[in-house]
Amino acid sequence: MTEIWKPSVTVAAIVERDRRFLLVEEEVNGAIVLNQPAGHWERDETLVQACSREAREETGYDFVPTRLVGVYRWCFAPEDVTFLRFAFAGDLAGWDPERNLDKEIRRLVWLDLEALRATAPRHRSPLVLRCVEDYLAGRLFPIDILADLS
Repeated sequence: MTEIWKPSVTVAAIVERDRRFLLVEEEVNGAIVLNQPAGHWERDETLVQACSREAREETGYDFVPTRLVGVYRWCFAPEDVTFLRFAFAGDLAGWDPERNLDKEIRRLVWLDLEALRATAPRHRSPLVLRCVEDYLAGRLFPIDILADLS
């Protein structure tokens, strides 16, 4: 019998304010790492909806995706998992400081590019810095490049 391979599809919010980027400090497998607000795409939602939901669950911010930064494939060999990440740039539309965040989230962090590069060894994956660098390079695509025919 042939094994069925399925990548893990994730979404990430690239949020810039005053030349700093919103990250979450989260606990993953006992380590404290930095990542964009990000998570898994769930059944019955669009990629844009998934990104908004994940940002809200992890930061308390209402995130409105406006552009696609890129689609990235990353293989995490230790767990034999391939991630397919859709990264979105967008705007913050509100914040609920009382919202209970996902249990893995320790705190929110705003970092400029220099600090982001300096903390690279603590990034959850190489996708964190790559997505910001692509965003800063102007790699922004219209969100309607994604078609949802459901």
